[in-house]
Amino acid sequence: MKIIIANRAYSSWSMRGWLAAKLSGLPFTCEIIPMDTPEWKSGEAKVGMPSGKVPVLWDGKVPVWDSMAIIQWLADKGGHDRFWPRELPARGLAYAMAAEMHSGFAPLRSGCPMNLKERFPNFEPTPEIMADVARIDALWSEARDRFGSDSDLPWLFGPFSAADVMYAPVVTRIDTYHLPVSATARAYVDAMLAHPWMVEWIAAGKAETFPFDRYPVPGGVPA
Repeated sequence: MKIIIANRAYSSWSMRGWLAAKLSGLPFTCEIIPMDTPEWKSGEAKVGMPSGKVPVLWDGKVPVWDSMAIIQWLADKGGHDRFWPRELPARGLAYAMAAEMHSGFAPLRSGCPMNLKERFPNFEPTPEIMADVARIDALWSEARDRFGSDSDLPWLFGPFSAADVMYAPVVTRIDTYHLPVSATARAYVDAMLAHPWMVEWIAAGKAETFPFDRYPVPGGVPA
């Protein structure tokens, strides 16, 4: 299998697809196609992307695009228990949380684009952004209180799951923009940032030298 991603420093959906591939335990290679290059803007670089967007997972001759579809494809291949909680009540909440992340939180996404190269200690979030953060904080707390508190593991549902994959870029946004969250959410953010896969991705993102200026936010300092 091969997964096609864009800039690790800025592409939140690429992060999700790559983390899903890691979670599957299946062998895969990774190809990076930088955004904002002339080839990207002309469409030449997107020949291997059926939707024109990243990530795309190529399993032999079968293309699977969109992070949620990639998660489901890999769960079908590697086992759903690798990706989702085993108990149905927990699995139902994990499904719903992943779906809400996939389709929602537009103010947070647009106002706080993922950026692993800078930090914004003086960022002033809008009420709409903070409403998204409060909702996410509540979801994380519910998952931890109901299904993760009996585990020694720090993830949302005990074992690392697709729910953690889907919220991984939000973790970086909370840290990058210094967004205020509860103690429970902050502990989860810190645990996620220390996960070996996240450490690997973030280090690679910071090391990138691709030119990119699509998401200018004033007041940034080097991360």
